[in-house]
Amino acid sequence: METITTAYGDLPVTGQVERFADGQARAVFPAGPAHLATPAGELCPQYTIDDSRRQDLIPLLFHPNGRIRSMSLEQRSLVTTPIGPLPAELVTFHPNGALARVFPLNGKLSGYWSEEDEARLAEPLTVPLAQGPLTARFVSVAFDTAGRLRSLTLWPGEEVTIASPLGPLPTRLGISFHPDGSLRSLEPAKPVAVPTPVGPIRAFDPDAIGVCGDSNSLVFSPDGAVTAVATVRTSVTATLPDGQRRTLAPSLRECLCGGEEKEVAALRLTFRADRIEVTTAPGRPPTVLPTTGTTFTTSPYLAAFAIPLAPKRCAG
Repeated sequence: METITTAYGDLPVTGQVERFADGQARAVFPAGPAHLATPAGELCPQYTIDDSRRQDLIPLLFHPNGRIRSMSLEQRSLVTTPIGPLPAELVTFHPNGALARVFPLNGKLSGYWSEEDEARLAEPLTVPLAQGPLTARFVSVAFDTAGRLRSLTLWPGEEVTIASPLGPLPTRLGISFHPDGSLRSLEPAKPVAVPTPVGPIRAFDPDAIGVCGDSNSLVFSPDGAVTAVATVRTSVTATLPDGQRRTLAPSLRECLCGGEEKEVAALRLTFRADRIEVTTAPGRPPTVLPTTGTTFTTSPYLAAFAIPLAPKRCAG
């Protein structure tokens, strides 16, 4: 056993200590109970191992400046957050020490512990929003460096209705916010027609991944205008100033699960002051279209209607 000196006091640790180039501790495994004073309250990092469901993570990681980066807690605990106390099994922090993200649960999925087992432990929590209180099950709640609510990541399968600049919208996976609390983005739970600078577009991406709620398919400016959208149901035709016509649509690709099935990759549009950036498939560079002198029309992307919207679950 070794005792290391941290910004939070002396800490007994076990096993090898990972260090930065300057010798500062980067990752440690506490040797026993330790109560560390953090902006989220006095917390005890994990020092025992429960192979049945706890993640195989190094319990305590530090930023290069010595502040805590992430802490897996010994027991699920109520932590202090800018929006009130929340239960947590894992917390992360920004380099300035501010709370970054709260994970109410932190179980690992295995042959002995399924997503359904973990879901039974996830109770609904109520989060105060500028749009009104929201009650749901969350994977994580995130804050920016100033302590403002940044995003919410919803539990898989969870669906809520969010008050948006376009009215109430069914939402899954993620929601994010501007610093003033206004809605920045959300992940539509089903195709929804939204007004954009090129015309109406049915926003929806069946391939959206709910790892974190920071980035989503429907994005708003602080004043409520749509600034970006992903769609598998709409194509866009642009008539350029020289008369050239460009039609941009979602792309069809071989199903990632294999076989001969097709699936749709979302068309993504970002609206700038003087241009529109359009990406037709992941990894492709965007097509940039000027707004001055260009006319746009939208139409249903008919090829997508023959393909189920639900994301495919490949067999393991």
